[in-house]
Amino acid sequence: MRTFRLAITGDYCDAQGNSAYGDIGFGAIEACPFIAHHYIADHMPKANDPGYWDHLYSMEVEAAHIRQIDGLIVLRPYVRASAFAEGAGDLTVIARAGAGYDKIDVQACTDNDVLLFNLPNVLNHSTASTALMFMLALAKKLMASDRITREGRWDLQPQVMGMEIEGKTLGIIGLGASGRELARLVAPFGMRLIAYSPHADPAQADALGVELTTLEAVMRESDIVSLHASLTPEKYHMIRAEHLALMKPSAYFVNVARGALVDQAALVEVLRERRIAGAGLDVYEVEPLPADDPLTALDNVLLTPHFAPATADVWKAGGEQVSRGILQAARGEVPDNAINRAVLDRPGFRTKLARFMENQRI
Repeated sequence: MRTFRLAITGDYCDAQGNSAYGDIGFGAIEACPFIAHHYIADHMPKANDPGYWDHLYSMEVEAAHIRQIDGLIVLRPYVRASAFAEGAGDLTVIARAGAGYDKIDVQACTDNDVLLFNLPNVLNHSTASTALMFMLALAKKLMASDRITREGRWDLQPQVMGMEIEGKTLGIIGLGASGRELARLVAPFGMRLIAYSPHADPAQADALGVELTTLEAVMRESDIVSLHASLTPEKYHMIRAEHLALMKPSAYFVNVARGALVDQAALVEVLRERRIAGAGLDVYEVEPLPADDPLTALDNVLLTPHFAPATADVWKAGGEQVSRGILQAARGEVPDNAINRAVLDRPGFRTKLARFMENQRI
């Protein structure tokens, strides 16, 4: 038996070192006789340290964290090239516990004979259903209705009258897995569906009743724009002031993808000046969103803390999927959903992975 040493970023934990999120689906890892795992203490919250949360999304995996380990599960921290400053040693695989891997230096992984895999499908439905939640809450003016009810101002009913999404135009930016799932979810509403997604399969789009068009057309024609694109360097601020200026005054903007896709300052301006009706945001350029950020002062935006898709069901399902990939690696097998497939041809990676083939007999 060859022990597979696994490190897990400590942002899964509470200040007592226990799971902060209930059942995170790591039962198979915990029960495996040839996997020895630990959580990275540097990433764990400390008791009576409120400053921890200010740095939750800026933490990093450092060289010391990958020393003498074979596998790494990453929730939120960055894995930059600097993590490999001393080389990757025995590190064989990194599991990104989610779909996005923009915080991990993929080329550095390949150069150091480390395979990166992710969970491309675990958040598809929950991300799409979050977008639908925002759409309905905004269209029905849920926030304003809640406010006047709490204040006993039933005389203001006419001022919180919303709209139906039935028959309206939904513009989807990024017709990947979650974008397609949103198209499926809104089918009963009879919406006109348009999308900007340069790499979309026209046949898939047609099967969903989605018309592929330009970004400008999506912004100009939609009653609701929902952003589902992945973040790459060339997509930074793909939604800028000139695009927001195209939107109808009655339109809503939803972002459940990545904050850096949008020029947030420009979005604040159109919301403040009510040049669009409102927005629903789960992601931001700076995370956590500062308490004094201009967005927090606006009454026409619905904000959630980059967590709305993260239900208990998703945590468990994601953990179980991560565990399957780690168990594959711990048996000397290539995990599913490899990102940097070029590493599979590197002798250094093949040698590292082969160390664990003896565990296939257990």
